[in-house]
Amino acid sequence: MATPIRSALRPDSTLRAKVASGLGAVAAGDRKHVDAALHPRIADSLETDTSLRTGRECENRWDYLLGDGTHKTVVGLEPHGASDKEIKVVVAKREAALRQLRPHLREGQHVAAWFWVQSSGSGFLGTTKARRIANQNGITFVGRRLMACHLDLLARNTRRRR
Repeated sequence: MATPIRSALRPDSTLRAKVASGLGAVAAGDRKHVDAALHPRIADSLETDTSLRTGRECENRWDYLLGDGTHKTVVGLEPHGASDKEIKVVVAKREAALRQLRPHLREGQHVAAWFWVQSSGSGFLGTTKARRIANQNGITFVGRRLMACHLDLLARNTRRRR
């Protein structure tokens, strides 16, 4: 079946074998960060932290890719503590993921959005410097859960740019 992540990966990518249907690649404890109403829309998933670890043990790694079956897009999901001091880590994870995924993605394919969900901590306000830095680095902080509205907004914004 041609799901979003499977379609985005090169035929010879070693990551293809690690793609799971639905939220199957997302750890049980992290599934709470994806709103239950969104679960049926997730066509496939890939746990990238472990899948990309070999040879990169000391590098930052993003946690997950999710395939949105409704909009046929691939998005990144990073459950991570939300505090001002963590912004540099999350930015470094996205930068590393772009490099690490490049040899695995088909020509013209990309991760449409990078979502940071709060896994711990009290978080930070929408006006803080940390959130602004995240946005400037292509990362959207969505609070404690990724919701359908986040993916729908992404799709609407993408259509407007065409």
